[in-house]
Amino acid sequence: MEVMIREPECVILKRRGADHVEKLLVNMTQQEQLEFWQKRTQAMVVRQEKKRQEKTVSSQNKEQV
Repeated sequence: MEVMIREPECVILKRRGADHVEKLLVNMTQQEQLEFWQKRTQAMVVRQEKKRQEKTVSSQNKEQV
């Protein structure tokens, strides 16, 4: 009898994400892939900065209360 070891959810999600990105990039040239990653990186930086600002505002509001 062989014991099946279930993969953790995080590994499943990582693989699903990698498959999705692979499908997005499959027909792109190297230059198009570079532009794709530059845009995605910039979008991530903007989201991170927005979260930092929200966190700062939230902590300032808590201090005033």
